[in-house]
Amino acid sequence: MSKFTQLSAFTKLQAHKTQMDQTNLIGLFADDADRANKMTVSACDIELDYSKNLVNEETLSLLVELAEQSNLQGQIDKMFGGEVINGSEKRSVLHTALRDFDKTTPEAKGVVADSLAKVESFVNSVHNAEFAGYTGKKLTTIVNIGIGGSYLGPKLISDALKPYWKEGFDIQYIANVDGTAVTEGMKGLDPETTLFVICSKSFGTLETLKNSEAAREWFLSTGAKQSDVKNHFVAVTTNQKAAVDFGIDAENLFPLWDWVGGRYSLWSTIGLPQAILLGMDTFKEVLKGAFDMDLHFKNTPIKENLPALLGLTGIWYNNFYDAQSQAILVYDDYLQELPNHLQQVDMESNGKSVTQDGDIVDYNTGPIIWGGAGTNGQHAYHQLLHQGTRLVPSDFIVPLKSHNPVADHHPWLYANAVGQAQAMLEGKNLEQVTAELVSKGMSEEDVAFIAPHKVHAGNRPSNMITFEQLTPKVLGSLIAMYEHKVMVQGAIWQINSFDQWGVELGKVLGVAVFDALQTGNVAKMDSSTANLVNKFRDA
Repeated sequence: MSKFTQLSAFTKLQAHKTQMDQTNLIGLFADDADRANKMTVSACDIELDYSKNLVNEETLSLLVELAEQSNLQGQIDKMFGGEVINGSEKRSVLHTALRDFDKTTPEAKGVVADSLAKVESFVNSVHNAEFAGYTGKKLTTIVNIGIGGSYLGPKLISDALKPYWKEGFDIQYIANVDGTAVTEGMKGLDPETTLFVICSKSFGTLETLKNSEAAREWFLSTGAKQSDVKNHFVAVTTNQKAAVDFGIDAENLFPLWDWVGGRYSLWSTIGLPQAILLGMDTFKEVLKGAFDMDLHFKNTPIKENLPALLGLTGIWYNNFYDAQSQAILVYDDYLQELPNHLQQVDMESNGKSVTQDGDIVDYNTGPIIWGGAGTNGQHAYHQLLHQGTRLVPSDFIVPLKSHNPVADHHPWLYANAVGQAQAMLEGKNLEQVTAELVSKGMSEEDVAFIAPHKVHAGNRPSNMITFEQLTPKVLGSLIAMYEHKVMVQGAIWQINSFDQWGVELGKVLGVAVFDALQTGNVAKMDSSTANLVNKFRDA
């Protein structure tokens, strides 16, 4: 296959970008009164209005051509078929099998179904107090100990679905290898009613192991015995021996598989803490929402395909407008963790500088993902979105109905989301600003000075993603939609979206630095690192 930049569609898109520079979003809407309807697609109870993008029909056709020349559909079929598409690790990529309700793969029929049944059995035993604390009390506080994909996605699930929590249950998260994190995470816990779920494929991840040891030490310090650990600690891991040596009963170990990357693992047994918190029926609804999006992604033509449209328009900005980042703007407090989760899903997947074949890329790959909750962001970083020098494509995500309809709060929240997108589209030119200031009686001199500061260029692209209400099923679909968007972009960039070697080097060097902190041996270190080691030892 030709390199990305050598595809004929790439060359056509470069020429087309020059044409698009001659127009703007206001002009595109003026030219087609039906633009919004034509550029709105729905699936899985999610609606995407992408009409505020710097695209026309020709742009879309060329982006589809780019996808076809990149054999996007073939790569989608390979992923769902379990073929090895993670080349550097020689692995299949089968997180979709974790939510495959049709059981079309051997994994879904076998190990996934078995593990889901085991999770359901354990969840029921906790709810019924059949699995109880060492004093016989019901376990009602779950502590999720894990980092990366064992923290970000799971926390998104529990935070987003707070209205669906089982009555009487609560959850805490301990992730960072920071004494403050573990201290604050265990404040106020009752050792008799707390269940620790250790989520670590290897049972050797530094942060998770250290925090698990600290949690066990705290538990034993309250008067419990080592033999009581099995009543309060369970694990999701492949390292059965290490978990049993820790004190966990072998019956309370839940498996993971090498074809599930951490950032895609929230659908697996890693979701055990959330399944306890929500109940199995609700957790299955999350899986069902993701499954529905899988079917949509796999079987829908590109121009009606939500993940493909998000991925292709992202490539348009990343590779032809030199956009460096993507903003995820959530207008629902329950979704505050979504930008954090998508940072890992996107940046760990597509933060790559070599192709699947190992060639250095000569084009932009993964963007920087950032964002937060509206309207808080409007009083912080939206200034840059409106008047900054950088183009930042933005996804606005907002439900039509709130779980908490207080007074007229939600209409105001929705109005702000729509208004921000409208302002990014329209902007305000110098003539409009000048007329506005003159109407207020401002002097000619002051108008001339102030007016340039109030100009908004507009023509800033955004997507509007809406759904009726944030339900478990919608949440599953929403997360899966972004997972597949990332896959689309990686496939077209010809990179491996499913390894993460860049995570490893810092960990390895961290071990060497830790050893130096103990021994003081800095002979082989650069002067800055050596100085920092000595500073710590002298403190």
